[in-house]
Amino acid sequence: MEVDRPFDYLERFPGGTIITTSVDRVLEWGRESSLWYFAFGLACCAIEMLMAAGAARYDLDRFGMMPRATPRQSDLMIVAGTVSKKMAPCVKRLYEQMAEPRYVISTGSCANAGGPFADSYAVVKGVDKIIPVDVYVPGCPPRPEAIIYAASKLKEKMRAEIVR
Repeated sequence: MEVDRPFDYLERFPGGTIITTSVDRVLEWGRESSLWYFAFGLACCAIEMLMAAGAARYDLDRFGMMPRATPRQSDLMIVAGTVSKKMAPCVKRLYEQMAEPRYVISTGSCANAGGPFADSYAVVKGVDKIIPVDVYVPGCPPRPEAIIYAASKLKEKMRAEIVR
């Protein structure tokens, strides 16, 4: 994963260093480097997301991603697992409680398109029918590497946005 530095110009001198940049660039770098995610685990994909990707081997914390227990403190929602029609209003309500700018990563076949339960009357055929999704992670269940890759793609998207 490429690390984008928040400065435009850096010159080192024997007595110190001069850095020139703008406040906007530093704020954008800080926003992208500290994603606080709301883990919305609904089924087996949550094991990969919460336990495997957040554990010591992969450690989402080293990428600046910290899990939060409430949507009001989060700027990223990771939806993992089967979204039932009964749970859909809760997903939407929690998404609406998140502060702007807010992002969504959909992980696993069930969250993306309904998975093997797509023919069921009680399953939503993808979380994008309820809330807008920024990055999709395929797999059943997705590997932790795929979740980390999705986070890097989301950071690229954030980098491309213009914040005013």
